[in-house]
This record gives sequence, structure tokens and C-alpha cells, in this order.
Amino acid sequence: MKTMRFVTALCLLAFTATVSARPDLVPAPPAIKARAYLLIDANSGRVLAEKKSMERIEPASLTKLMTAWVVFNEIRNGTVSLDETTRVSKKAWKMKGSRMFIEVGKEVSIHDLLLGMIVQSGNDASVALAEHIAGGEDAFAQLMNQHAKLLGMNDSHFVNATGWPDEDHYTTAHDLAILTRALIREFPEYYSWYSIKEFTYNNIRQSNRNRLLWLDERVDGVKTGHTESAGFCLVTSARQDNMRLISVVLGTDGENARVEATRKLLNYGFRFYDTFQLYKANEPLTEMRIWKGEIEMLPLGLTNDLYITLPRGQRAKLDASMTVEPEIIAPAFKGNTYGTVEVRLGDEVIATHPLVALQDVPEGGLWQRFTDSIMLWFN
Repeated sequence: MKTMRFVTALCLLAFTATVSARPDLVPAPPAIKARAYLLIDANSGRVLAEKKSMERIEPASLTKLMTAWVVFNEIRNGTVSLDETTRVSKKAWKMKGSRMFIEVGKEVSIHDLLLGMIVQSGNDASVALAEHIAGGEDAFAQLMNQHAKLLGMNDSHFVNATGWPDEDHYTTAHDLAILTRALIREFPEYYSWYSIKEFTYNNIRQSNRNRLLWLDERVDGVKTGHTESAGFCLVTSARQDNMRLISVVLGTDGENARVEATRKLLNYGFRFYDTFQLYKANEPLTEMRIWKGEIEMLPLGLTNDLYITLPRGQRAKLDASMTVEPEIIAPAFKGNTYGTVEVRLGDEVIATHPLVALQDVPEGGLWQRFTDSIMLWFN
């Protein structure tokens, strides 16, 4: 493999923000009284603080994030629409805990059920959605587990759509962060519903249980959860300037405790870290000679935007390089990997991403293949 330095990277990294005399000083994360927690940057995925983030716990109503993910996917696939209605079953109507107060036998739109689940945390709405999508809650739970596996939520297992306690119903702070990142990235039009402060259905107005929507203007979601066994839980996302953080706080001893724990984590992340976009997806980072093809140069780049999260003031210390295959021969196919991009902060590798072809390059004609074969032989 051939290693090359990014001239473009060095130009980008030359910018340095105004900082204090010691910009590299970052304190330890704040002490959080919770069973488990995790703070990550939503764009780069970098972990900024964590405690027992891989430990399996009871998710309570945080489960409804996965319920929403399944429904949003069905809407995107065209199997369900927001305008269609479903008849409320007796099981859904009888659900205990938080409810949106749907009535048995009545027709309710998918749109209203989603808002009842997202804003009011309705267990009745969650079951009604599950029954409409899959015919029953058990079958819907199978869909939840299939989606969890596809997302890489390897330590999660769901048996219902509400988060009702069950020993086989569990997840982790890490997996909830994966799910929340996916919701924000894949369904921005629906994610905005998590910032709605109140919803009225059946002449009953209920407020969103996420108090941070009122207390912190940076916060625009996401979901609360509570049972006696799970404690008070909160998944939050907040944005400041161009930086978005996701915090997961599980198993605190009260509503105030989960709010204060979350605020501590968010303030820590926004105060001491910075996130920026280093490279855009599908833009050429370099061009390499491709032999025996219809064209001579193959553009290489990234399939996804590359974001980097660093302690404030350390951006100028970054160094980026790429390693590419020494000999690329047509045909080449868009998306195939022909090298890697590596980003370092001193001696630490902080990001490695595949360097891929940005277009197809078919084989050239007979004469092109012949002449390139001769040149390769001499090389």
C-alpha cells in the first residue's frame, strides 16, 4: 500500500481558534449519581463520558424509541401512512401507566398515535401502533429485535412495545445512543416531534415529561422513562452551534436527579469539546491512476461525512494521511475500497475510514488495455 499526506487536510487543519494558554486541559467528567450513563457526540460518535455503558439494564419507556424507529421505517417503506387509522383494541385501551386515553373501538390515526407515544409516552398508543404494524405486540417485538440487530444494538432484547418490566426486556446506554443517533440521522422530520411540549387528544392536554425542553434551550429531545425497578431514566439530545450531543442517563433516584445529571453531562461536553467536519462525503480527496480503464484517473473519497471531536484548542495538532493501493486496474466500481484515511492526534489514531471509488470505471478498449499492460510491465 502507498501512503500519502493530505495537502487538503493540512490546509483545513491550519485554522486555530482563540484559546487560553493551556487549551489541552480537560477535567474528568462530572460525578453522576446514576446506574449507568453515556455522553457522545452525535456526529462523530466519540464517547466523552461513560459509566457502565455496556451493562444491560431495564429501559422502561425508553423502549418507545425503538417502537418509533420501527413505525418510522414502515412509513418510509410505504406500508403505513400517517393518515391511515386503526381501531383501538381492548388490550391497548386497558394498558396501565402513562396513557393518551384512546377509547376501545374508536379509529385513531397513526399520526395521533405517534404523538401520543412520543409526547405523552402513552402505553396505550404504543400497543395500538404495534398491533396495527404487526398484528400483535409479540410479533412487533420480533421486528424490534430485528431492527436492533441491523443497527448494531448487540446487547438489547425487546419483548414489548412499551417498556413494561420483563426480565427478558433489556438494553444498554450504548445501544440507546446508537438508536438515538440513527433516529436523528434517518428521520429528522419525525425527530422534531420529540421537542413538542404538549399534545391534546380527546380533549385531554398532557405535557411532555422531558423537563429539559423548558429548562435548556439547547435541548430538542428525546425521551424519559421510569419504573420502580428501572429508576428515573432520560435520553437527551442537545445542539449548540454546530455541535450535537447525546446523553443517556439510566437509573437515577428521582426526576430532578435525572435532569441535573443530564445537564452536568451536556455542560461538560459543550464546554470542553469541539466538533467539526473534516471532509464531506462523495467529494474527491485524491485521484489515482487506474490502469486499463476508459479513463486514466479514479477519484477516491468517503461514503460519509467525516466529523472529528476534540478537546477545545487541539485542532491544529491533527494530522491526516491516506494509504492507497499501489496498483488499481479496471474495472472499478463505485463504493469499492481502495485505501484508508487515517486521522491522528499526536501518536493516537482517532479516526480510520475506508477510501472508496466515487464512480464506476469500466474496462477500456483493446488498445487501451494493451498499452497499459506494456506500461505496467515496464513499471
